[in-house]
Amino acid sequence: MTEILMPRLSDTMEEGVIAAWHKRPGDPVAPGDTLVDIETDKAVMEHEAYEAGALAEILVPEGGTAKIGEPIALLAVAGETVPVRADVPSTPVAREAPEPAPAAPAPVGERDVVRTSPLARRLAREYGVDIAAIPGSGPGGRVVRADVEKAAKALKASEPEAARTGPARTDAAADDAKGSMEAPVSRMRKVAATRLAASKREAPHFYLHRTVDAEALRDFRARVNSGRQTRVSPNDLILKACATALRHHPDLNSSWVDDRLLRHGRVHLGVAVATDDGLLVPVVRDADRLPLTELAARTRELAEGARARTLPPAELSGSTFTVSNLGMFGVDDFQAVINPPEAAILAVGAIRRRPVVVDDAVVPRHTVELTLSVDHRAADGATAARFLEELAGLLEDPLRIVI
Repeated sequence: MTEILMPRLSDTMEEGVIAAWHKRPGDPVAPGDTLVDIETDKAVMEHEAYEAGALAEILVPEGGTAKIGEPIALLAVAGETVPVRADVPSTPVAREAPEPAPAAPAPVGERDVVRTSPLARRLAREYGVDIAAIPGSGPGGRVVRADVEKAAKALKASEPEAARTGPARTDAAADDAKGSMEAPVSRMRKVAATRLAASKREAPHFYLHRTVDAEALRDFRARVNSGRQTRVSPNDLILKACATALRHHPDLNSSWVDDRLLRHGRVHLGVAVATDDGLLVPVVRDADRLPLTELAARTRELAEGARARTLPPAELSGSTFTVSNLGMFGVDDFQAVINPPEAAILAVGAIRRRPVVVDDAVVPRHTVELTLSVDHRAADGATAARFLEELAGLLEDPLRIVI
């Protein structure tokens, strides 16, 4: 028998969750066949077979977790006999005492593969609802996210108050905690929490703030977008300006690793994207070399893929500098946590019309607030200030970005 091992699907992955099996024990397997959907900290990915045979045994059922390199199934190759087995459980159970599958027109595990998505199954596990009992509203009766969330709300509403809040207590702390309930936390959010907490512990952050005049930026964007099908956003211009400035400030395009400063020869910009499960940072590679409209199209494509959780791990790793923009939420300014192992991250606020002093007169001008978070091990204040100064100059004279 050949062991099928849990693969490494991202640079930060330590373990994976089996989201769905596409093959069942006894099914023939050919190279390139999709065997299983695996949920990592960044995405749900398909894992293909590398050799021919038949699936002999599933060692980790749907919902089960395995570390990288641990066996998740057995493959019988030519000449080996596949044992006849009962249906495979769709939720983790003790392998020493498997329960027989209930008599039904189709086993639950098989029905899950056909009629539900990996995301719906994961949410069902987190909310503690039976996905087999949920009517699907998707194409062909497929159970989708909205169906699971609706069932979870109905389940919560049907529970007695005591079951939701626990046994009655008389102390003041119990009164304060009444109604509290532990919320499910996605694997992606757990990994992000671990990495960002480590960043704050290990990287001595310092912050530089600058107000940038955005009048020329807005006018330039309007001219660029005139008559074009591909629209350029203010954030696209900020990304392009960052990539251009980073070429001249290598200490900001670097990583501090094991008491060594690694300056990166290429500029790969991470773009922070909010998703329902947490923050993802897809990477625009060689951002300094891309024409502005191509960078805009690529950024939009990556953001859409991140929100749909369809990006492969390669698109979510390798950034050398990250930009996080909360301006669309009306945030004026904020301090971002450095995305390890990078040396810096730029936080971008909303472009607003504000009173500004120009030639001793107060006039209305559009401005944007930029905050640069820097790892003091990689760069000092003067180095970071020079980068921010060049970035501001490019944004206030945006024609220089495309020359």
